Amino acid sequence: MRPHRIRTSFLATFVFAVGLTSCEKSSYHQPEERFVFVAANINLPYWQEARAGLTDAAASLGVKRDFAGPVAYAPNEELNVFQAAVAQKPSGIMLSAAKPDLFAAAIDGAIAQGIPVICVDADVPGSRRILFVGTDNVRAGMESGKLMGEILHGRGRIVLIAIPGQLNLDERERGVNEALKKYPNVKVVQTIDDRGDPRIANEQISALLQAKAKFDGIICLEASGGSGAADALHRLNVSAPIPIVAFDNDPETLDWIDRGAITATITQKPYVMSYYGLKFLDDLHHNAVHQFKDWRTALAPPMPTFVDTGTLVVDKRNLQVYRDALAAHPKPL
Repeated sequence: MRPHRIRTSFLATFVFAVGLTSCEKSSYHQPEERFVFVAANINLPYWQEARAGLTDAAASLGVKRDFAGPVAYAPNEELNVFQAAVAQKPSGIMLSAAKPDLFAAAIDGAIAQGIPVICVDADVPGSRRILFVGTDNVRAGMESGKLMGEILHGRGRIVLIAIPGQLNLDERERGVNEALKKYPNVKVVQTIDDRGDPRIANEQISALLQAKAKFDGIICLEASGGSGAADALHRLNVSAPIPIVAFDNDPETLDWIDRGAITATITQKPYVMSYYGLKFLDDLHHNAVHQFKDWRTALAPPMPTFVDTGTLVVDKRNLQVYRDALAAHPKPL
């Protein structure tokens, strides 16, 4: 009987330990914990993909999440949304800032209140934000420039489509110019501001074509312009092919690659950005990383300050493989 009593005692101890661990795990997150993601132009497919990552991360952690921001490119409106989120005192905020100068003081104010703020996709480096999760945009711009230089065989004139003043796009433009140093006969002759709207990109490329402007390629540095430029070339039935290197994986962009009007696109990982961004915020809220006693009083963040989520070039050769991989991608609720 003695071995039986030992086994019984061990089993009871094991069950108690498992139950205690389970209770500790369930009590780690409180019912009121809520995290907010603030972004610009949230109706874009790019941001819907980010919302999916946020939703899945929140479900895995057992916390509430909100996804908010203007439905068009409107930096001041986005700032208002961010300030409203701060006033609600959430457990943490992720921010993709349309204009960094607008947000620095507001971010610093949130940090002063003990609300952790991290930047995702578009950074505000002059602020007290804890870290940045997103693309190395200079490197991504260099990918665009190098690809166009190769497509044009080292000679030609380029039109850039961007949103001047938006830091992540400015960094991509810097990367393009850096890459083109290896292609001295490839020149950027004009930069178009499409304000994140494919209709504006369409109108401006159409105007250049109708004015018989001379250019040999188009590099788009934001998500919407590639499809707008491709539609303009198609609608005006341009005889000589003008290659387009686009950005991101909007469905229209992928469709134009399939049809041959867009040569390639540099795709990012917005799902990955928001998924891991929320986990970083959760760790900050719970002060889970014990390099320092408390992130609020530490002289340095207790985690990486820059996480590069990487990019992928998608063209007609790997388009179907890429689409097949996205088919099982979690969708936002």
